[in-house]
Amino acid sequence: MCWLLWANSLIRSKSGLEEPVHILGYYSCCGPSRWQELEAVLARIREGRHQRAQSMISKLKSLKKPVTWESVTMLAGAGVAPGRLHIARALLEAGHVCNLREAFNKYLYDGGPAYSPGCELPAEDAVRLIRDTGGVSALAHPWSLKDALPVVKKLKEVGLHAIEAYRGDGKVNVFAALADTYEILKLGGSDFHGRGDPDETKLGKVALPLLAIRDFLEVAEPIWMSAVKELLNCFAEEKFYIDSERLTGTKFFTGPESIRGDVSLGHIVDNERSKAFLRLSTWLTEENRQALQDVVSKLQLDFQIVTQDEKIFCIVSKEIN
Repeated sequence: MCWLLWANSLIRSKSGLEEPVHILGYYSCCGPSRWQELEAVLARIREGRHQRAQSMISKLKSLKKPVTWESVTMLAGAGVAPGRLHIARALLEAGHVCNLREAFNKYLYDGGPAYSPGCELPAEDAVRLIRDTGGVSALAHPWSLKDALPVVKKLKEVGLHAIEAYRGDGKVNVFAALADTYEILKLGGSDFHGRGDPDETKLGKVALPLLAIRDFLEVAEPIWMSAVKELLNCFAEEKFYIDSERLTGTKFFTGPESIRGDVSLGHIVDNERSKAFLRLSTWLTEENRQALQDVVSKLQLDFQIVTQDEKIFCIVSKEIN
């Protein structure tokens, strides 16, 4: 199980042209470390996507193909920053196009008459952000790039871990050699966007060899475990208090948005002593749990392994002073 961070970024080539680059970030079931730092960046990107969508709607109005902001946000769903696909669906619902493919081919393609750029991170910054928050970064669908070689070279220098080298037919493509040259992992992806294109690979239909998965996990697990250890360090350092029966921290765990992933924070009363606890994922392996127990012992925290509904949880706790 992993978290996936999708970053639509830009990278500048030697010719000075900016090329859109999609960076994936794979996180463990316990989520990223330094979540608040990551969330602050993502919030800026989401705001930029709202502004971008409004700009594209304005351009469509000038092209006599009006759609409403309300229809776009309804199609996107509550809490989702609207993208081009949602605008394409609004165009289809309004009867301006016959299908989603036409919406992209006529109006919404990169540089198209209704296209607007977003508030993307530079690709190098996206890779650094994923690296610094306990994730594994990967370059998505490199075959869409005009010149992938300098992109991979530049991103490898700042910590890129992987490249998508397997396509929908399950065959490795020419980018496998590029991955070998720069000693990065070979992954795969469908690049599914729900555009209704008959040539589009269905979600989850890319056949990835077991050896590629093994190689990925060998790189990912130490990175993910470091993120969990950082979470435990923050928990050990945090000063907690209970406000209206809710556990709140003063620095790291200041609200429900402070943690993400298969992790929960709470408090209990044990022998008239109040304790804060973290419940960690059922997806941790026995080896992972043993490694965490060693870390918890050094931090002088309490550690329990609990079985509930045939699922195994790690409970880390400490007294609230």
